[in-house]
Amino acid sequence: MAVGKEIRGKIKSFENTKKITKAMEMVSASKMRKAQERMRAARPYADKIRNITANLALANPEYKSAYMRQGGTSKVTGFIVVTADKGLCGGLNTNVLRAVTTQLRDVQAAGGAVQAVAIGNKGFGFLNRIGVKVVSHATHLGDAPLLEKLIGPVKVMLDAFVEGKVDAVHICYTKFINTMKQEAIIEQLLPLSAHRLEQTAAEKSQYGWDYLYEPDAASVIDELLTRYVEALVFQAVAENMASEQSARMVAMKAATENAGSLIGELKLVYNKTRQAAITTELSEIVSGAAAISG
Repeated sequence: MAVGKEIRGKIKSFENTKKITKAMEMVSASKMRKAQERMRAARPYADKIRNITANLALANPEYKSAYMRQGGTSKVTGFIVVTADKGLCGGLNTNVLRAVTTQLRDVQAAGGAVQAVAIGNKGFGFLNRIGVKVVSHATHLGDAPLLEKLIGPVKVMLDAFVEGKVDAVHICYTKFINTMKQEAIIEQLLPLSAHRLEQTAAEKSQYGWDYLYEPDAASVIDELLTRYVEALVFQAVAENMASEQSARMVAMKAATENAGSLIGELKLVYNKTRQAAITTELSEIVSGAAAISG
């Protein structure tokens, strides 16, 4: 029964794996709810600062912030790539990095250069492997990302855009649609497009105030736009983390089910092997008894 012993060992191994994946599924489910709450909590702040900034920009049409500058000449495109720090979350990281690779090839085919900011260990490692210039990075953010950990790395790219060293900045992340669906997104972050600051009629009436500026309108608008861009980056990180936990929960659920299926198949093989061995032993006993009595 050497074969049977080997099968029992495999069954035990798969049962241990099933326990691990089930535990990881339950942990991810708990973290997913918290990540979704953080993601939804960040949206009102981004909407509020967008409306205030849009109203200020409309009130001062003679001033145009550097964040809305179009048509740079440096031929350098910046990418803020948001990925997870860990794996075991299905195709989450693979999908967004595949989209980034396609975008990088398009930029390089047009004769442009690329710089990147990596948020997340998987993206940082990938960008280094393919030879992209990584100007800053933020990794090991934990389960609850803090804005102060993101501001430093992101500011490097924002400053490069303001100084004209970068023509455009794109942010790449995985958008949370629902628990079963997440979508890799690449959006233009800078220059800020007009539609990002568009207001509805209700918003225009709500934010149609007059302001007193200290020290001046340009400084206030630039500072608000900086906060707005940082809020967009934080929202992307929050969306990515919610997507990560959802994808990991689904992946671990599938792994648990697959382990259960394999255990069932191995038990069937084991029982068949054991029955065959018993049948063989019975046949030998009957043959031996017949030979003795004959």
